[in-house]
Amino acid sequence: MVNWEGTSKHELKIRIIWYMSRFFARTPGGKNIMKKVLKMGSAFIGIIVGAGFASGQEILQYFTSFGIMGMAGAVVSTALFAYLGMVLTRLGSRLKTTSHKEVIYQISGRVLGTIIDYIIIFTLFGVGVVMVAGAGSNLQQQFGIAPFYGSLLMVVLIFLTILMNVDKVVAVIGGLTPFLILAVVIASVYSLTTMDTSFAVLDPIAQDVKTTLPNWFISGVNYVSFNIAVGASMALVMGGAEKDEKTAALGGLVGGLGLGILIILSHLAIFSRVDVVGDSDMPMLAIINDISPILAIFMAFVLYGMIFNTAVAMFYAFGARFTRSGTKNFKVFLFITLAIGFALSFFGFKDLVAYFYPLIGYLGLLLCGILIYTSFNLPKKVRR
Repeated sequence: MVNWEGTSKHELKIRIIWYMSRFFARTPGGKNIMKKVLKMGSAFIGIIVGAGFASGQEILQYFTSFGIMGMAGAVVSTALFAYLGMVLTRLGSRLKTTSHKEVIYQISGRVLGTIIDYIIIFTLFGVGVVMVAGAGSNLQQQFGIAPFYGSLLMVVLIFLTILMNVDKVVAVIGGLTPFLILAVVIASVYSLTTMDTSFAVLDPIAQDVKTTLPNWFISGVNYVSFNIAVGASMALVMGGAEKDEKTAALGGLVGGLGLGILIILSHLAIFSRVDVVGDSDMPMLAIINDISPILAIFMAFVLYGMIFNTAVAMFYAFGARFTRSGTKNFKVFLFITLAIGFALSFFGFKDLVAYFYPLIGYLGLLLCGILIYTSFNLPKKVRR
Protein backbone atom coordinates (compact mmCIF):
# COMPACT_ATOMS: atom_id res chain seq x y z
CA MET A 1 0.00 0.00 0.00
CA VAL A 2 1.41 3.36 -1.01
CA ASN A 3 1.11 6.21 1.49
CA TRP A 4 0.63 9.59 -0.20
CA GLU A 5 -0.25 11.49 2.99
CA GLY A 6 1.77 14.63 3.61
CA THR A 7 3.31 14.54 0.15
CA SER A 8 3.97 17.89 -1.56
CA LYS A 9 2.97 18.46 -5.18
CA HIS A 10 6.62 18.34 -6.27
CA GLU A 11 7.24 15.10 -4.40
CA LEU A 12 4.00 13.67 -5.81
CA LYS A 13 5.16 14.28 -9.38
CA ILE A 14 8.51 12.62 -8.66
CA ARG A 15 6.79 9.59 -7.10
CA ILE A 16 4.38 9.22 -10.03
CA ILE A 17 7.24 9.34 -12.56
CA TRP A 18 9.22 6.83 -10.46
CA TYR A 19 6.31 4.37 -10.19
CA MET A 20 5.60 4.69 -13.93
CA SER A 21 9.24 3.94 -14.76
CA ARG A 22 9.15 0.93 -12.41
CA PHE A 23 5.96 -0.29 -14.07
CA PHE A 24 7.49 -0.18 -17.54
CA ALA A 25 10.73 -1.69 -16.25
CA ARG A 26 8.87 -4.68 -14.75
CA THR A 27 6.56 -5.14 -17.73
CA PRO A 28 7.85 -7.70 -20.27
CA GLY A 29 9.16 -5.64 -23.17
CA GLY A 30 8.54 -2.48 -21.14
CA LYS A 31 11.23 -0.43 -22.86
CA ASN A 32 9.88 -1.48 -26.21
CA ILE A 33 6.37 -0.42 -25.16
CA MET A 34 7.59 3.04 -24.13
CA LYS A 35 9.45 3.37 -27.43
CA LYS A 36 6.29 2.47 -29.37
CA VAL A 37 4.21 4.92 -27.32
CA LEU A 38 6.63 7.78 -27.96
CA LYS A 39 6.91 6.90 -31.64
CA MET A 40 3.13 6.85 -32.05
CA GLY A 41 2.76 10.04 -30.01
CA SER A 42 5.27 11.90 -32.19
CA ALA A 43 3.54 10.56 -35.33
CA PHE A 44 0.18 11.89 -34.05
CA ILE A 45 1.77 15.31 -33.52
CA GLY A 46 3.19 15.13 -37.03
CA ILE A 47 -0.27 14.47 -38.45
CA ILE A 48 -1.78 17.55 -36.78
CA VAL A 49 1.18 19.97 -36.80
CA GLY A 50 1.20 21.28 -40.34
CA ALA A 51 1.85 24.51 -42.16
CA GLY A 52 -1.20 26.31 -40.73
CA PHE A 53 -0.11 25.60 -37.17
CA ALA A 54 3.55 26.41 -37.81
CA SER A 55 2.70 29.72 -39.51
CA GLY A 56 1.08 30.88 -36.26
CA GLN A 57 -2.07 32.16 -38.01
CA GLU A 58 -4.22 29.36 -36.57
CA ILE A 59 -2.93 30.02 -33.04
CA LEU A 60 -3.39 33.78 -33.46
CA GLN A 61 -7.05 33.50 -34.44
CA TYR A 62 -8.06 30.57 -32.24
CA PHE A 63 -6.26 31.47 -29.02
CA THR A 64 -4.27 34.74 -28.95
CA SER A 65 -7.27 36.77 -30.16
CA PHE A 66 -8.88 36.06 -26.75
CA GLY A 67 -5.88 37.43 -24.85
CA ILE A 68 -5.27 35.96 -21.41
CA MET A 69 -8.33 33.71 -21.71
CA GLY A 70 -6.72 32.20 -24.80
CA MET A 71 -4.64 30.15 -22.37
CA ALA A 72 -7.84 28.62 -20.98
CA GLY A 73 -8.86 27.75 -24.55
CA ALA A 74 -5.46 26.11 -25.08
CA VAL A 75 -5.95 23.99 -21.94
CA VAL A 76 -9.39 22.88 -23.20
CA SER A 77 -7.81 21.92 -26.54
CA THR A 78 -5.02 20.01 -24.80
CA ALA A 79 -7.48 17.92 -22.78
CA LEU A 80 -9.63 17.15 -25.84
CA PHE A 81 -6.64 16.34 -28.07
CA ALA A 82 -5.32 13.92 -25.44
CA TYR A 83 -8.68 12.18 -25.04
CA LEU A 84 -9.67 12.03 -28.71
CA GLY A 85 -6.14 11.06 -29.75
CA MET A 86 -6.37 8.15 -27.34
CA VAL A 87 -9.83 7.16 -28.66
CA LEU A 88 -8.76 7.29 -32.33
CA THR A 89 -5.62 5.19 -31.98
CA ARG A 90 -7.38 2.75 -29.65
CA LEU A 91 -10.26 2.30 -32.09
CA GLY A 92 -7.84 1.78 -34.95
CA SER A 93 -5.98 -0.91 -32.99
CA ARG A 94 -9.17 -2.61 -31.76
CA LEU A 95 -10.69 -2.82 -35.24
CA LYS A 96 -7.35 -3.42 -37.02
CA THR A 97 -8.34 -0.81 -39.57
CA THR A 98 -6.52 -0.05 -42.82
CA SER A 99 -8.94 2.72 -43.88
CA HIS A 100 -10.94 5.35 -41.98
CA LYS A 101 -14.10 4.36 -43.88
CA GLU A 102 -14.58 0.98 -42.23
CA VAL A 103 -14.34 2.52 -38.74
CA ILE A 104 -16.49 5.57 -39.49
CA TYR A 105 -19.34 3.49 -40.94
CA GLN A 106 -19.11 0.91 -38.14
CA ILE A 107 -19.36 3.42 -35.29
CA SER A 108 -21.73 5.88 -37.03
CA GLY A 109 -24.07 3.77 -39.11
CA ARG A 110 -24.82 4.21 -42.80
CA VAL A 111 -26.46 7.67 -42.74
CA LEU A 112 -24.13 9.45 -40.28
CA GLY A 113 -21.16 7.57 -41.72
CA THR A 114 -21.93 8.97 -45.18
CA ILE A 115 -22.24 12.51 -43.77
CA ILE A 116 -18.90 12.23 -41.93
CA ASP A 117 -17.24 10.73 -45.00
CA TYR A 118 -18.30 13.75 -47.06
CA ILE A 119 -17.21 16.15 -44.31
CA ILE A 120 -13.75 14.58 -44.52
CA ILE A 121 -13.79 14.88 -48.34
CA PHE A 122 -14.80 18.56 -48.08
CA THR A 123 -12.02 19.07 -45.54
CA LEU A 124 -9.38 17.54 -47.83
CA PHE A 125 -10.17 19.96 -50.65
CA GLY A 126 -10.60 22.98 -48.37
CA VAL A 127 -7.32 22.50 -46.52
CA GLY A 128 -5.60 22.01 -49.88
CA VAL A 129 -6.90 25.41 -51.02
CA VAL A 130 -5.74 27.06 -47.78
CA MET A 131 -2.26 25.56 -48.31
CA VAL A 132 -2.07 27.03 -51.82
CA ALA A 133 -3.01 30.45 -50.40
CA GLY A 134 -0.48 29.98 -47.58
CA ALA A 135 2.29 29.32 -50.11
CA GLY A 136 1.64 32.74 -51.66
CA SER A 137 1.54 34.51 -48.29
CA ASN A 138 4.73 32.81 -47.12
CA LEU A 139 6.87 34.06 -50.02
CA GLN A 140 5.22 37.48 -49.98
CA GLN A 141 5.91 38.08 -46.28
CA GLN A 142 9.53 36.92 -46.33
CA PHE A 143 10.70 37.89 -49.83
CA GLY A 144 8.15 40.44 -51.08
CA ILE A 145 7.05 38.18 -53.97
CA ALA A 146 3.43 38.67 -55.13
CA PRO A 147 1.15 35.89 -53.74
CA PHE A 148 0.15 34.92 -57.31
CA TYR A 149 3.61 33.51 -58.05
CA GLY A 150 4.06 31.64 -54.76
CA SER A 151 0.64 30.00 -55.13
CA LEU A 152 1.16 29.22 -58.84
CA LEU A 153 4.52 27.58 -58.10
CA MET A 154 2.87 25.49 -55.39
CA VAL A 155 0.11 24.29 -57.75
CA VAL A 156 2.66 23.30 -60.42
CA LEU A 157 4.80 21.44 -57.86
CA ILE A 158 1.76 19.57 -56.50
CA PHE A 159 0.64 18.53 -60.00
CA LEU A 160 4.09 17.33 -61.09
CA THR A 161 4.79 15.51 -57.83
CA ILE A 162 1.50 13.59 -57.84
CA LEU A 163 1.90 12.69 -61.53
CA MET A 164 5.44 11.41 -60.98
CA ASN A 165 4.43 9.71 -57.72
CA VAL A 166 7.61 10.95 -56.04
CA ASP A 167 7.02 9.40 -52.61
CA LYS A 168 10.61 10.03 -51.50
CA VAL A 169 10.29 13.78 -52.04
CA VAL A 170 7.16 13.92 -49.86
CA ALA A 171 8.81 11.71 -47.21
CA VAL A 172 11.87 13.96 -47.02
CA ILE A 173 9.79 17.11 -46.71
CA GLY A 174 7.62 15.37 -44.12
CA GLY A 175 10.80 15.01 -42.08
CA LEU A 176 10.82 18.80 -41.64
CA THR A 177 8.26 18.53 -38.82
CA PRO A 178 10.95 18.30 -36.07
CA PHE A 179 12.45 21.57 -37.37
CA LEU A 180 9.05 23.24 -37.07
CA ILE A 181 8.66 22.00 -33.51
CA LEU A 182 12.16 23.22 -32.68
CA ALA A 183 11.34 26.62 -34.22
CA VAL A 184 8.19 26.89 -32.07
CA VAL A 185 10.19 26.15 -28.91
CA ILE A 186 12.97 28.63 -29.84
CA ALA A 187 10.46 31.36 -30.71
CA SER A 188 8.56 30.80 -27.46
CA VAL A 189 11.67 30.91 -25.25
CA TYR A 190 12.98 33.99 -27.08
CA SER A 191 9.66 35.86 -26.93
CA LEU A 192 9.04 35.15 -23.25
CA THR A 193 12.59 35.98 -22.12
CA THR A 194 12.80 39.23 -24.10
CA MET A 195 9.27 40.63 -23.70
CA ASP A 196 9.39 44.16 -22.26
CA THR A 197 5.77 44.45 -21.15
CA SER A 198 3.17 42.37 -19.30
CA PHE A 199 0.38 40.16 -20.60
CA ALA A 200 -2.09 42.42 -18.81
CA VAL A 201 -0.98 45.33 -21.03
CA LEU A 202 -1.01 43.16 -24.17
CA ASP A 203 -4.45 41.67 -23.39
CA PRO A 204 -6.58 44.46 -24.98
CA ILE A 205 -4.25 44.53 -28.04
CA ALA A 206 -4.68 40.78 -28.47
CA GLN A 207 -8.45 41.05 -28.18
CA ASP A 208 -8.45 43.55 -31.05
CA VAL A 209 -7.22 40.80 -33.39
CA LYS A 210 -10.09 39.83 -35.71
CA THR A 211 -11.54 36.35 -35.30
CA THR A 212 -14.77 34.71 -36.44
CA LEU A 213 -14.99 32.62 -33.26
CA PRO A 214 -17.32 33.80 -30.47
CA ASN A 215 -15.42 32.96 -27.27
CA TRP A 216 -12.36 31.12 -25.92
CA PHE A 217 -14.23 27.92 -25.00
CA ILE A 218 -15.94 27.37 -28.35
CA SER A 219 -12.68 28.33 -30.04
CA GLY A 220 -10.73 25.70 -28.10
CA VAL A 221 -13.31 23.00 -28.92
CA ASN A 222 -13.58 24.10 -32.56
CA TYR A 223 -9.79 23.92 -33.03
CA VAL A 224 -9.72 20.32 -31.87
CA SER A 225 -12.77 19.42 -33.96
CA PHE A 226 -11.23 20.92 -37.09
CA ASN A 227 -7.92 19.09 -36.63
CA ILE A 228 -9.61 15.78 -35.80
CA ALA A 229 -11.59 16.07 -39.05
CA VAL A 230 -8.26 16.55 -40.87
CA GLY A 231 -6.23 13.94 -38.97
CA ALA A 232 -8.76 11.24 -38.02
CA SER A 233 -8.11 9.14 -41.12
CA MET A 234 -4.35 8.85 -40.56
CA ALA A 235 -4.70 8.44 -36.78
CA LEU A 236 -7.09 5.50 -37.21
CA VAL A 237 -4.80 3.79 -39.73
CA MET A 238 -1.79 4.43 -37.49
CA GLY A 239 -3.63 2.80 -34.57
CA GLY A 240 -4.58 -0.12 -36.81
CA ALA A 241 -0.89 -0.87 -37.35
CA GLU A 242 -0.39 -1.43 -33.58
CA LYS A 243 -1.49 -4.86 -32.28
CA ASP A 244 -1.60 -3.91 -28.60
CA GLU A 245 -4.64 -1.74 -27.86
CA LYS A 246 -3.22 -0.24 -24.64
CA THR A 247 0.00 0.80 -26.36
CA ALA A 248 -1.99 2.41 -29.17
CA ALA A 249 -4.19 4.27 -26.67
CA LEU A 250 -1.16 5.53 -24.72
CA GLY A 251 0.45 6.68 -27.97
CA GLY A 252 -2.60 8.79 -28.85
CA LEU A 253 -2.75 10.17 -25.31
CA VAL A 254 0.92 11.17 -25.28
CA GLY A 255 0.60 12.69 -28.76
CA GLY A 256 -2.42 14.76 -27.71
CA LEU A 257 -0.65 16.05 -24.60
CA GLY A 258 2.48 16.90 -26.61
CA LEU A 259 0.36 18.76 -29.14
CA GLY A 260 -1.30 20.71 -26.32
CA ILE A 261 2.10 21.80 -24.99
CA LEU A 262 3.05 23.07 -28.46
CA ILE A 263 -0.23 25.03 -28.68
CA ILE A 264 0.43 26.66 -25.31
CA LEU A 265 4.03 27.53 -26.24
CA SER A 266 2.95 28.99 -29.60
CA HIS A 267 0.19 31.02 -27.96
CA LEU A 268 2.58 32.47 -25.38
CA ALA A 269 5.14 33.32 -28.08
CA ILE A 270 2.61 35.15 -30.27
CA PHE A 271 0.80 36.75 -27.30
CA SER A 272 4.06 38.21 -25.98
CA ARG A 273 4.66 39.85 -29.40
CA VAL A 274 1.06 40.47 -30.47
CA ASP A 275 1.61 44.24 -30.68
CA VAL A 276 4.21 43.60 -33.41
CA VAL A 277 3.03 40.42 -35.21
CA GLY A 278 -0.75 40.67 -34.75
CA ASP A 279 -1.29 41.84 -38.35
CA SER A 280 1.07 39.31 -39.95
CA ASP A 281 -0.20 36.48 -42.13
CA MET A 282 2.49 34.30 -40.54
CA PRO A 283 3.16 35.56 -36.99
CA MET A 284 5.63 32.79 -36.12
CA LEU A 285 7.76 33.61 -39.17
CA ALA A 286 7.72 37.27 -38.11
CA ILE A 287 9.01 36.32 -34.63
CA ILE A 288 11.77 34.15 -36.14
CA ASN A 289 12.71 37.07 -38.40
CA ASP A 290 13.11 39.21 -35.29
CA ILE A 291 15.51 36.64 -33.82
CA SER A 292 17.59 36.30 -37.02
CA PRO A 293 16.80 37.25 -40.65
CA ILE A 294 19.00 34.36 -41.84
CA LEU A 295 17.10 31.90 -39.63
CA ALA A 296 13.85 33.37 -40.97
CA ILE A 297 14.90 32.62 -44.57
CA PHE A 298 15.55 29.01 -43.55
CA MET A 299 12.20 28.95 -41.72
CA ALA A 300 10.41 30.32 -44.80
CA PHE A 301 11.71 27.43 -46.91
CA VAL A 302 10.83 24.92 -44.20
CA LEU A 303 7.32 26.36 -44.06
CA TYR A 304 6.99 26.23 -47.84
CA GLY A 305 8.09 22.60 -47.75
CA MET A 306 5.52 21.77 -45.06
CA ILE A 307 2.82 23.58 -47.02
CA PHE A 308 3.79 21.52 -50.06
CA ASN A 309 3.72 18.28 -48.06
CA THR A 310 0.26 18.98 -46.62
CA ALA A 311 -1.12 20.15 -49.97
CA VAL A 312 0.11 17.06 -51.85
CA ALA A 313 -1.51 14.79 -49.24
CA MET A 314 -4.81 16.71 -49.36
CA PHE A 315 -5.17 16.94 -53.16
CA TYR A 316 -3.97 13.38 -53.76
CA ALA A 317 -6.44 11.94 -51.23
CA PHE A 318 -9.23 14.12 -52.64
CA GLY A 319 -8.54 12.99 -56.22
CA ALA A 320 -8.15 9.34 -55.25
CA ARG A 321 -11.55 9.46 -53.54
CA PHE A 322 -13.32 10.07 -56.88
CA THR A 323 -11.00 8.56 -59.51
CA ARG A 324 -8.41 5.81 -59.64
CA SER A 325 -4.91 7.22 -59.16
CA GLY A 326 -2.55 6.94 -62.12
CA THR A 327 -5.30 6.91 -64.72
CA LYS A 328 -6.02 9.58 -67.35
CA ASN A 329 -9.25 10.51 -65.54
CA PHE A 330 -7.26 11.02 -62.33
CA LYS A 331 -4.84 13.41 -64.09
CA VAL A 332 -7.66 15.41 -65.65
CA PHE A 333 -9.59 15.52 -62.36
CA LEU A 334 -6.43 16.62 -60.51
CA PHE A 335 -5.72 19.38 -63.05
CA ILE A 336 -9.28 20.76 -62.79
CA THR A 337 -9.24 20.51 -58.98
CA LEU A 338 -5.93 22.37 -58.73
CA ALA A 339 -7.16 25.07 -61.13
CA ILE A 340 -10.25 25.63 -58.95
CA GLY A 341 -8.10 25.54 -55.80
CA PHE A 342 -5.72 28.13 -57.29
CA ALA A 343 -8.64 30.46 -58.10
CA LEU A 344 -10.14 30.08 -54.61
CA SER A 345 -6.75 30.78 -52.98
CA PHE A 346 -7.12 34.46 -53.93
CA PHE A 347 -9.57 34.87 -51.06
CA GLY A 348 -6.35 35.14 -49.04
CA PHE A 349 -4.65 32.93 -46.47
CA LYS A 350 -5.77 34.91 -43.43
CA ASP A 351 -9.44 35.07 -44.48
CA LEU A 352 -9.54 31.40 -45.46
CA VAL A 353 -8.20 30.40 -42.03
CA ALA A 354 -10.69 32.78 -40.39
CA TYR A 355 -13.79 31.46 -42.16
CA PHE A 356 -13.09 28.02 -43.58
CA TYR A 357 -11.31 26.41 -40.62
CA PRO A 358 -14.07 27.24 -38.09
CA LEU A 359 -16.67 25.94 -40.59
CA ILE A 360 -14.83 22.60 -40.73
CA GLY A 361 -14.58 22.72 -36.93
CA TYR A 362 -18.35 23.03 -36.54
CA LEU A 363 -18.97 20.24 -39.07
CA GLY A 364 -16.36 18.09 -37.34
CA LEU A 365 -18.24 18.29 -34.03
CA LEU A 366 -20.41 15.44 -35.32
CA LEU A 367 -17.36 13.19 -35.64
CA CYS A 368 -15.99 14.25 -32.23
CA GLY A 369 -19.35 13.57 -30.58
CA ILE A 370 -19.54 10.09 -32.10
CA LEU A 371 -15.96 9.35 -31.03
CA ILE A 372 -16.70 10.39 -27.43
CA TYR A 373 -19.89 8.29 -27.41
CA THR A 374 -18.02 5.33 -28.90
CA SER A 375 -15.33 5.55 -26.21
CA PHE A 376 -18.01 4.46 -23.70
CA ASN A 377 -19.49 1.83 -26.05
CA LEU A 378 -16.48 0.29 -27.75
CA PRO A 379 -17.15 -2.16 -30.60
CA LYS A 380 -15.90 -5.73 -30.31
CA LYS A 381 -12.27 -6.44 -31.07
CA VAL A 382 -11.34 -7.65 -34.52
CA ARG A 383 -8.81 -10.47 -34.53
CA ARG A 384 -6.63 -10.94 -37.61
